[in-house]
Amino acid sequence: MRPRRLVLILLILALVAAAVYFVKQRSAAQNGELLVQGNIDIRQVNLGFRVGGRIKEIRVDEGDVVKAGDVIAVLEDGPYLDQVHLAEAQLASAEAALAKAINGSRKEDIDQARAQVGQMNANLVNAEANFIRQRDLRAQRVIAQSDYDAALAARDSTAAQLASVKANLALLEAGSRYEDIDAAKAEVARTKANLEAAERNVADCRIVAPSDGVIITRALEPGAIVAAGTTACSLNLTSPIWVRTYVSERDLGRIYPGMQANVFTDTRPDEAIPAQVGFVSPVAEFTPKSVETRELRTDLVYRLRVIISKPDKFLRQGMPVTVRLLEDKDREQPVPTGNVAN
Repeated sequence: MRPRRLVLILLILALVAAAVYFVKQRSAAQNGELLVQGNIDIRQVNLGFRVGGRIKEIRVDEGDVVKAGDVIAVLEDGPYLDQVHLAEAQLASAEAALAKAINGSRKEDIDQARAQVGQMNANLVNAEANFIRQRDLRAQRVIAQSDYDAALAARDSTAAQLASVKANLALLEAGSRYEDIDAAKAEVARTKANLEAAERNVADCRIVAPSDGVIITRALEPGAIVAAGTTACSLNLTSPIWVRTYVSERDLGRIYPGMQANVFTDTRPDEAIPAQVGFVSPVAEFTPKSVETRELRTDLVYRLRVIISKPDKFLRQGMPVTVRLLEDKDREQPVPTGNVAN
């Protein structure tokens, strides 16, 4: 068959399908029914690790059904456990420093400082007496000037040492400064934050299913080294599922959020799936930016999101469906179970 003839046949088939669609829509409008055509839309989530590393295992395959909380993939967590152990040691050290700052000096340390003060007092008394003797002997010119100077220096040095040990005793008795305690508390808070971050990294070595769904892509295998954020699997969520469709401007006033609807598939055209309108777009699409004539206004279309109340396993991404929007007069009567899609 020549290419031109094939293209012509395909074009004729497309025109026939379009004509059938518009005939159905016009017939439904004449009967007072509000029918729209659309496609199933299902949310998809790309799942990856928040941290990088080597993949230890992938626990799912394409087509597997998972529940919220199921572990999908695992990284080798050895390096991150080392960080946890280091952070735990740093926290223990900081908490010990804080306890030391709060408790202040031990009784034994204070007693030792007091003993040093008593010893230096005794040394000073002895140095003072020696200095007096040397002074008197110097006045009698019995000793040399250097002996007198040595006795004076020994007395002054002992007096300075006594002042030092007294100051040290006062510090021990006063305890830690408030600023030192606050600094120790801040160090404990910092090390706790480091430990929490390290523990979070260990937890992020696992990918957990955020909700029920079906695995549609397994992109990685065990042994691969991945960076943070690399997609390992893709998940199609079981819920919510909705229909993406469009309504013309002339029917826009009949539609509102919360409006009940029935969805019909080509697979089961006689079975109505309950649904309701969840979103009506405030913006027109597929039309000129400015509408200058009344005729052009009839070509405006607005996007609808029809949420399926009880989705089942037969609905698939992109599946074409027919939506019958139920006005108040329709919901007062039983919904027909005929082949609406046809």
